[in-house]
Amino acid sequence: MAQARKVALYIVVVFVVYTIITSPQRSAELVGVGFEGVSSAAQSVGDFMSELVK
Repeated sequence: MAQARKVALYIVVVFVVYTIITSPQRSAELVGVGFEGVSSAAQSVGDFMSELVK
């Protein structure tokens, strides 16, 4: 089972590296969208906690 997990991880890493090399502009856009999503989620959690304290 551990061996299969290693192989799957290597395949994912190779795919990500290949995608970045072949399409760096699109990869940068996807990373930006991901960071915006994480930022928005963190902001929402902060707003929620602030409202709980009030």
